[in-house]
Amino acid sequence: MVSSKLKKQFEESVSTTIKRIGATGITPNIVTTLGLLVSFAAALSYVFWNNWSYMLPLASILILISGFFDAIDGMLARVNGKVTIFGGFFDSVADRYSDAAIIIGIILGGLCDPIWGLLTLFGSMMVSYARARSEAAGVQMASVGLAERAERMLLLSFVTFAAFFWLDALKYGIILLAVLTHLTVIQRVLYFRKKSQ
Repeated sequence: MVSSKLKKQFEESVSTTIKRIGATGITPNIVTTLGLLVSFAAALSYVFWNNWSYMLPLASILILISGFFDAIDGMLARVNGKVTIFGGFFDSVADRYSDAAIIIGIILGGLCDPIWGLLTLFGSMMVSYARARSEAAGVQMASVGLAERAERMLLLSFVTFAAFFWLDALKYGIILLAVLTHLTVIQRVLYFRKKSQ
């Protein structure tokens, strides 16, 4: 989908910046950790949104920052020759914790129906699991499905910002994400079935 198609263009546009970051000694795993911490900060912003009216726009921005870190950690590893099996594994685990923390923050903040929130959480986990299991079996799954992680984060950031003006935007955004994630799982199951026969 969009994230996969634009990946090459994005990498070309920030390659010089990535090299400069690498020259400072910052490792890909540090970038991954920063992205995870920023996601936790976004989750806390959802939990405590009632205490300060600007928590929702803050959460929206933090999601984008976390997404940026997630986009460049792998690039940093490749550019600086620091690609490791552990790095890829750690990045994947951190992404799952980030996704879960944000959705749980929204649920705990009372910003969506808990059932829809849990459906979104399960759907997000299953989208990632379907890809991991497929690629472990030798079938590439990048760009398959409506809601890859980048699309989910962009949509969530958008509806979070919109919720500052219309609170129900986040509630409906979660419902949409719940539907899209499970549709994506179905798409990936069908794609795997086709490719593995």
